[in-house]
Amino acid sequence: MAVSFLGRSDVSDLCLGKPRLRSLSESATVAEALAALKSSDESFISVWNKEGGVCVGKVCMVDVVCFLCKEESLLCPFSALKTPLSHVLSKVPGLVMHLEPSSSLLEAIDLILQGAQNLVVPILPTKKSSISRRKHHLQKSSTISSHNGREFCWLTQEDVIRFLLGSIGLFTPLPALSIDTLGIITSDVLAIDYYSPASSAVGAISKSITQQTSVAILDNDGTFIGEISPFNLACCDETVAAAIATLSAGDLMAYIDCGGPPEDLVTIVKARLKEMNLEKMLQEFTILSPFNNDTSLTSSSSSDEESSMRTPERHRRSYSYSTRMVRKAEAVVCHPKSSLVAVMIQAIAHRVNYLWVIEDDCSLVGIVTFSSILKVFREHLETI
Repeated sequence: MAVSFLGRSDVSDLCLGKPRLRSLSESATVAEALAALKSSDESFISVWNKEGGVCVGKVCMVDVVCFLCKEESLLCPFSALKTPLSHVLSKVPGLVMHLEPSSSLLEAIDLILQGAQNLVVPILPTKKSSISRRKHHLQKSSTISSHNGREFCWLTQEDVIRFLLGSIGLFTPLPALSIDTLGIITSDVLAIDYYSPASSAVGAISKSITQQTSVAILDNDGTFIGEISPFNLACCDETVAAAIATLSAGDLMAYIDCGGPPEDLVTIVKARLKEMNLEKMLQEFTILSPFNNDTSLTSSSSSDEESSMRTPERHRRSYSYSTRMVRKAEAVVCHPKSSLVAVMIQAIAHRVNYLWVIEDDCSLVGIVTFSSILKVFREHLETI
């Protein structure tokens, strides 16, 4: 029954109500990408090849921040912000794939298991969408809205997991089994010591975007303290690159908390930037980026400067702390004996693609991801 259900479920069923995809040309600059990200409610902006009309990737705030953390970018922010966006895109092939609306959900799952994070799907034309499109063409926008006359949306791993969760009864007894029993806990995780420089985690942060995971922060005995979360980093603006360049991993975790960084950490960042002769970096970011008019760093008032380094109010996100508290650090966690369906519900509720797996003493066991969950569903179908 589950096989026939997935086989007859079209990708278009998951596209209902999805917003039109916002996009940029791969020839756009880093500064233009920042402007688009800050004016969008979406975490990612799609990037297209104008000549071929093909989506070649996606970019998020964390991609940009990691690029700005490079030594050459810190030394010359002017050149960094004028760099073509193609230099920032992930070089990992197949992260974004095109798929027709008539494709089956099984095809979508297979593409995800091959490495796709986002599936670009054409929006089927309706009378209402045609009217909206004409209105949109009358408005000025820095992003591309259509390609060869077609508009698109995209599906994520979360969309597929949410759809499966709505029909979870078809997969009995799989949902009741523990993630330990299913063997979907990965022990090979991205991690960094609490006291290590945050700058040493930039490579791991970039890799976590590709893997759709996060970077664990551990103490000396391997106890899980928290994480450097791409989700939280995406809530910040480009000035968080200064925090990454100057703070420890543990302090960065506190700095990027969605409530905004503590004033003492802002003061530390400013002082260390001065020591490193990088104090003009924040000013150049602000002058060159066409979006921070309300948070200027050029003010002579130190209180104004500090407030501009905090998370902009429009980029903060709130969420429940009920299942995220681990030794006063925020992280979505579960136990090895947690059931598959419980893990799915927990991840969906917190809008993450992974859960850290820890023991009762907070020792880190590993991580479970949406990709590994989908693999279990796919393998289950083959045994029916």
